[in-house]
Amino acid sequence: MSMMNKPVGIIGTGSCVPDNVVTNFDLEKIVDTNDQWIRERTGIEERRIAPEGVNTSDLATEAAKRALQMANLEPEDIDCIIMATLTPDMPLPSTACLVQANLGAVNAAAFDLQAACSGFAYGLVTAASYINTGIYKNVLVIGGEVLSRILNWKDRSTCVLFGDGAGAAVVSTVEEGYGIKGVDIGADGSKGMALAIPAGGIAMQANDKRIEEGLTYVYMDGPEVYKFAVKVMGRTALKSLERAGMALEELDFFIPHQANIRIIESAAKRLNLPDEKVFVNLPKYGNTSAASIAIALDEAVRGGYLKRGDNVAFAGFGAGLTWASLVMKWY
Repeated sequence: MSMMNKPVGIIGTGSCVPDNVVTNFDLEKIVDTNDQWIRERTGIEERRIAPEGVNTSDLATEAAKRALQMANLEPEDIDCIIMATLTPDMPLPSTACLVQANLGAVNAAAFDLQAACSGFAYGLVTAASYINTGIYKNVLVIGGEVLSRILNWKDRSTCVLFGDGAGAAVVSTVEEGYGIKGVDIGADGSKGMALAIPAGGIAMQANDKRIEEGLTYVYMDGPEVYKFAVKVMGRTALKSLERAGMALEELDFFIPHQANIRIIESAAKRLNLPDEKVFVNLPKYGNTSAASIAIALDEAVRGGYLKRGDNVAFAGFGAGLTWASLVMKWY
C-alpha cells in the first residue's frame, strides 16, 4: 500500500542533547565494566546525561524550536504535537502539553505516544495519517527522553547502553512525487516483559521497597531483545520498501534506531547497503530511545548526508515489543 493520497513529508528537523558527556571510562568508576567491553559489544563510546532540573520537556522544546525554524513556521502554525517518550516529566499533564505551553503553539492539539524506541517512527506514521485525511496541515513530531533517571546505575548490563536527548520533525504536505511512500508498524505484546519497568504504574505502585529492589528501573532480557531486534529491524524496513513499490537498489540512505552497532550492521546487510549509506551516531549518544532516529535524522540533514530526492528508510524496534519503519523520498 503506497500510503498517501497526497504527498506527505518532513519540512524541518531539529535536535537537542545535554552538554554533559559521560564516557565509558567515567562508567568504569561507578560500575564493574570497561571501555573495551562496552565498545566491542555495543559500539557505544559516550552518552549525554541531562543535569538535575533539565527534563524531557526542556530538551523537546529546544529540538522543536530548531525544527520550526528550519520549516520556516511559527508555533501558531502547528495543528498537533505528538510527543514520543517513555520518560514523561510527570504522569499528568502530558509532556506534549508542557511543550505546547513552552512553544506557545496555541492552535495545537497535543498528546504523548508510548512505543518506546519505535515511538518517533510511530509518531511520523500517525502524523502523516492525520495530514493525509485532511484533519491537520502541520504536525510536530518529537522524540525525547531523559533515560538516565530510569536506569539502575548498579546494573552494568543496562546502565551503559542509554543516554538523554530529543529530536523533532515538522510533518506537512510536500511537492508531488516526494514524501512518505511506504510504512510498517507493529507490535508483539506477548514478549512485553523482555524490556520493562515493572513498577511505577498502577499495577505495581512505586514504594521504598520496590525502588530498593530496582523495580522502578529499566529491566532488560538482553539476549531476548537482541534476537528480536536482529530479526525485526531488517524485516520491517523491507516491508516498507515493498509497500513503497521500491527495489533494494533504489534505497539511497538508511537511518536505523541507534541501539547496538551489531543490530545496525545486521539490518544494513539485509538491505544490501554499504557503510556510507547507513547513518550511525551511536558512539556519541548511546541509545536515546524515542529520540534516537529523530536526532540521527537531524544530524543527517544538517550534515548534508541526506539530499533532496534521496530515497531514505527509517527503522526502529523497542519495548512493547514494537517495531516501525518508513520509506520516503526526501523533500
